[in-house]
Amino acid sequence: MLHGFGVAFAFEARKAVASRVMVSITVLLLAGVAAIALGMLLAAASGQEQVLAKLGPIGELDGWARLVGVVVQVTAAGGLGAFGVALSWMFGREFADGTVSALFALPVSRPTIALAKLTVFGVWAAGVAVLLTVVVAVLGFAMGFGATDAAGVVELARVPALAALTALIAVPAAWAATIGRGLLPGIGATVVIMVVAQVLAVSELGTWIPIVAPALWAIAPASVPTAALLTVPSVPLVFGALCALAWSRLQLDW
Repeated sequence: MLHGFGVAFAFEARKAVASRVMVSITVLLLAGVAAIALGMLLAAASGQEQVLAKLGPIGELDGWARLVGVVVQVTAAGGLGAFGVALSWMFGREFADGTVSALFALPVSRPTIALAKLTVFGVWAAGVAVLLTVVVAVLGFAMGFGATDAAGVVELARVPALAALTALIAVPAAWAATIGRGLLPGIGATVVIMVVAQVLAVSELGTWIPIVAPALWAIAPASVPTAALLTVPSVPLVFGALCALAWSRLQLDW
């Protein structure tokens, strides 16, 4: 079984590395977050009231704290969208390109292929989290914030943590792309998660809802208990299992 998973992982990893889609998503996410954050910071520095109103308490901060505060706000929504699209492509493309039938001929079970895809996604998402942190650090130095002190390190640590947690709550997109037999159902599921999270974020139980907790924690760490963040892995565990089950039931006459 481990050998079969290793073969499937290597196969899916090669497809992801060679894909222009994954590269494009990575570049657009990193450049988009940096550009939006820079624009908002410059606007806030110039005293634009509309921008300061949108930033709320973050607008009263400065230096690394303000930078990270803006970045996590953008990443919470933009990152979820990017990760959801990536998963939709990884799973939905097999149906859109008509390559899913070829998977039946492979000496590896289809659930194993699904789990390999999710693992490749996880490795890619971890890399994106690291790159995003580097981009934010470079942006901070470029804006003249100076050497990162201990407080600055703590602020920056929120960036990769949020990116990783956001990737976890995007996993339902893989399941939706599978049962919907294409990219659009996965992308649609991602949009639904984003909308539902926005609505539930203002509820009293928002901090304990797995799809909401990461963003609330990144914006205001003290407002979210550690126990609430521990519920986040339940999303990929449940939907990862559902995804593997769906792949085990695929039929050639889909």
